[in-house]
Amino acid sequence: MIAITLPDGSRREFDAPLSIADVAASIGPGLAKAALAGKVDGDLVDTSYCLTGDAALEIVTDKHPDALEVIRHSTAHLLAQAVQRLFPGTQVTIGPVIENGFYYDFAYERPFTPEDLPAIEAEMHRIAKEALPVSREVKSRHDAIHFFNGIGEHFKAEIIASIPDGEDLSLYSQGEFTDLCRGPHVPSTDKLRSFKLMKVAGAYWRGDHNNQMLSRIYGTAWLNDKDLKAHLLQLEEAEKRDHRKIGRAQDLFHMQEEAPGLVFWHPKGWAIWQVVEQYMRGVYRNSGYDEVRCPQILDVSLWKQSGHWDNYQENMFFTESEKRTYALKPMNCPGHVQVFNHGLHSYRDLPIRYGEFGACHRNEPSGALHGILRVRGFTQDDGHVFCTEAQIESEVTAFHQQAMKVYEDFGFTDVQVKLALRPEPRMGDDETWDKAEEALRLALRATGVEWEELPGEGAFYGPKVEYHLSDAIGRTWQLGTMQVDFMMPGRLGAEYIDESSQRKHPVMLHRAIVGSMERFIGILIEHHAGHFPAWLAPVQAVVGNITDAQASYAAEVAQSLADQGFRVEKDLRNEKIGRKIREHTLQRVPYLLVVGDREKENGLVAVRTRGGEDLGSMSVAEFAARLRNEDAR
Repeated sequence: MIAITLPDGSRREFDAPLSIADVAASIGPGLAKAALAGKVDGDLVDTSYCLTGDAALEIVTDKHPDALEVIRHSTAHLLAQAVQRLFPGTQVTIGPVIENGFYYDFAYERPFTPEDLPAIEAEMHRIAKEALPVSREVKSRHDAIHFFNGIGEHFKAEIIASIPDGEDLSLYSQGEFTDLCRGPHVPSTDKLRSFKLMKVAGAYWRGDHNNQMLSRIYGTAWLNDKDLKAHLLQLEEAEKRDHRKIGRAQDLFHMQEEAPGLVFWHPKGWAIWQVVEQYMRGVYRNSGYDEVRCPQILDVSLWKQSGHWDNYQENMFFTESEKRTYALKPMNCPGHVQVFNHGLHSYRDLPIRYGEFGACHRNEPSGALHGILRVRGFTQDDGHVFCTEAQIESEVTAFHQQAMKVYEDFGFTDVQVKLALRPEPRMGDDETWDKAEEALRLALRATGVEWEELPGEGAFYGPKVEYHLSDAIGRTWQLGTMQVDFMMPGRLGAEYIDESSQRKHPVMLHRAIVGSMERFIGILIEHHAGHFPAWLAPVQAVVGNITDAQASYAAEVAQSLADQGFRVEKDLRNEKIGRKIREHTLQRVPYLLVVGDREKENGLVAVRTRGGEDLGSMSVAEFAARLRNEDAR
């Protein structure tokens, strides 16, 4: 007798081994038709998986959180089958699931092009309608290599040859197509309905530029057409909001080949930077942080001592001078420990909080670079708190409140909190990690916030709280972090004198609210689509005259507002006022101040918004008060 426990706690007993599909059918024909896969004792499997003993079972339908992974995995195979039908002789390589979809790499006599995609997608739909059964077969490593070599799939045979000997491998077949895959897959191709091919790119076999160039086809797959349409609309909107396009249009920054992953800030972009930096400097000041500044380059001996050499050196830049090796700092924390160590501290001095707009460099792969969202040189709103274990909860709680206020001020109201736990590799023993992780849990409970836990995603020196923000079109960005570190202070010799006059290592809290300033500004550009709120806009207002007769008055108005600290420009060109308004509206300037003879005679400005709203005439003082009120956060 086999006992199967379902998610609602109910149990069903069967006389003999049976498949997950059989269990679904025993519950009802509707569930049997909807079943995409199963989850047995927490492991995803095919509906053909045979249950031979007692187990906890979930039937995966399109309502299950794991359904999309199965759909996307299966749609990648659908793509490969369609390509081989249309282009005989194509070899398949790898086809993993990625965020929002999948890709597959192909070797063919010519590169695939975007013009090939419509035909491939149409063939995928034809195969889906054929409702081909998907079956799984297990082969030995030797037999699998022989099989794929026999059908001309030499790349696949090479992959299998790199797998340790003695392992059994699963092969999935649908119609004439067979591929190596761990699965699971849908039971038949008619379960795959809502997908679209997105683009073609080049990719070297196994990521090595010495190997053959392959064609990579990207696709997206969803549970239904409604979700697919929503995703495509989001992509369309994201294209309009692309920070690189807006950066060019508004003359904010540029990047060039001679400095890959590094940003050239233009005056208007640097104006946004300064607003963000000065705002965050106020957060430092109001939260009890002392601002510090540490060197960009430090001897590698310090990075070995801190643990970065063993755990992070592949992401670091190095240089030499006078037979000494130095590293550009990828993080600010070891420098802050040196500041802490430069003096003797009592427990009465703790917590000690340091903040720094610290410039860091990380050797990111060129393929991972993306505008100012992923760069090699960046500045963090970085801070470190040196405290006792008893102070962790209050410090993390205070940080949480600070971070949530900052995100709200910048226009983010949907924030998810996650707790990233111990990774591999890591420093320290399990007992220390247990203590650090539980300290963060206690602090999060004290804030009353709900959180999700992420096993294996912590830093190598400690667990961390992460803040994930949803932007205006529903995309999620990971920004702030608060990390508990019991290890680095000891490795770098940080000590304080406790109540018993004994030397003791402090706990080190690593914190950042916006993280990389470059990335945060890129996110702000896309979140606001370049329509920054007036307090954040690089140019808050433009003063334009109607005729030359008001040029001097327009200049006086602009100067008056600039003297009050506002970012204002004047447009005194001999152009029609309508053209000036259109141009500055396209530049997304929040306010357009028009002055004619009447405004000049009465000391007024006619105020229009970039949205076209006419706010009427007001004095310069009234407009300044309006701007100042918008600046009050």
